[in-house]
Amino acid sequence: MEAKQNFREEEDLIGKKDIPSTALFGINAERAIENFHISGHNMSQYPDLIKGFAIIKKSAAQANNALNLLSKEKLDAIVKTCDELYEGKFADQFPIDMIQGGAGTSCNMCANEVIANRALQIMGKKLGEYHFCDPHDDVNRSQSTNDAYPSACKIGIYLANLNLEKSLEKLIESLNKKKEQFKSIIKIGRTQLQDAVPMTLGQTFGAYSSSIKDELALINQESKKLLTVNMGSTAIGTGICSEPGYSEKVIEFLRKNTGLDIKLSEDLVYATSDTSSFVHYSSALKSLSLKLIKICNDLRLLSSGPRCGLGEINLPKEQPGSSIMPGKVNPVIPEVVGQVCYKVIGNDTTVMLGSENAQLELNVFEPVMVYSIFESVKLLTNGINTLIERCIEGIEANEKRCESLVKNCTTIVTAFNPYIGYDHSTALSKEALEKDRGIYDLILEKKVLTKEQVDLILKPENLIKPVKLDIESVKK
Repeated sequence: MEAKQNFREEEDLIGKKDIPSTALFGINAERAIENFHISGHNMSQYPDLIKGFAIIKKSAAQANNALNLLSKEKLDAIVKTCDELYEGKFADQFPIDMIQGGAGTSCNMCANEVIANRALQIMGKKLGEYHFCDPHDDVNRSQSTNDAYPSACKIGIYLANLNLEKSLEKLIESLNKKKEQFKSIIKIGRTQLQDAVPMTLGQTFGAYSSSIKDELALINQESKKLLTVNMGSTAIGTGICSEPGYSEKVIEFLRKNTGLDIKLSEDLVYATSDTSSFVHYSSALKSLSLKLIKICNDLRLLSSGPRCGLGEINLPKEQPGSSIMPGKVNPVIPEVVGQVCYKVIGNDTTVMLGSENAQLELNVFEPVMVYSIFESVKLLTNGINTLIERCIEGIEANEKRCESLVKNCTTIVTAFNPYIGYDHSTALSKEALEKDRGIYDLILEKKVLTKEQVDLILKPENLIKPVKLDIESVKK
């Protein structure tokens, strides 16, 4: 009997169930907790998703009140609860696995029950006294999981994306600092992993910055598509069980509550089964991941060595690199970011397959798509922050090593093409390779050009951009 006092009894169409007496969630959430031991990742671990539900439920309550469908007392209690959820309170009351059957019904009903029960507390009622504030009839009024869930998820992902964009802006800033810091250090560029022509180390990092700028613009563009929602479509897009004018009214409150350019889809039947905005956004995350992999792989190559590799840069030393080789230090930060990106690319495949399985008027695979996107955003945000703080900011150039490689590189002869011709340059390059000589010394030895002319051509500022030199006017 004493143990029974720690529970309250709730009932649904399947039957009765004991719910922990202090729990804000109810019988629908309890069934989901029992049914879905899948990923080990719950709603509570994704606060932006809970924020998305808080915004949706608050705006829906305000719209219903404006249409005389919800009393002022219930409205005030629901709004206060949603504001609390947005602030991060009661996150532990969302122990629902992110992967679930039912097209998100478990998440939606957990939100409805938590909001209803917290509203009851605010109203001075007992938990579970739903005749005063009901999860279905009040909190979920004018809604279905099929419009509330995807709309909450879209807003939640958009909020999470804001943090990702901030991290990308910091990464661009960090790369630009290295671009400026290394702007006068000449190095050899490489194509197909073979020696190419000179450039500056600053240009290398400038290219990385430009690459990330493009990805930031793409992610920003695709994230805005998430702001088109299907609120008021209810079950399949026909709007059954919603009041005339509800869709427009809830969009009005959504825009007011968020300050975001939230729009109503033009075709609610189409929108209710469509997940293309998830696909496009996830694809943008994949594109970013590919760029990050390229940058991180470059950093590993450029820092390879320290004695027997390229060794043009030094990465910060973060931890010993071997359990058997003393003194070894590995590029662990670029390595971990690469692994993050592989996971994001895999998640994008999941999103693609989930979208492909839309059937008739609904896509029931939205939960795994949403989970995958939230995970990708979280991984990328954490990975980028780690890359900035524990790698990019501490990179140092090995200036002497860069200079030595340039002087010893046979492809430096390319700079002389306009003045001595391709065939002559090729012959010099061949001889330099065969005799292990430097191009600089060979040109002077054979008196192809004077030292003054060679030095003019090889000035750093003349190697990294198009120039037209008057070498004839240089002292011979």
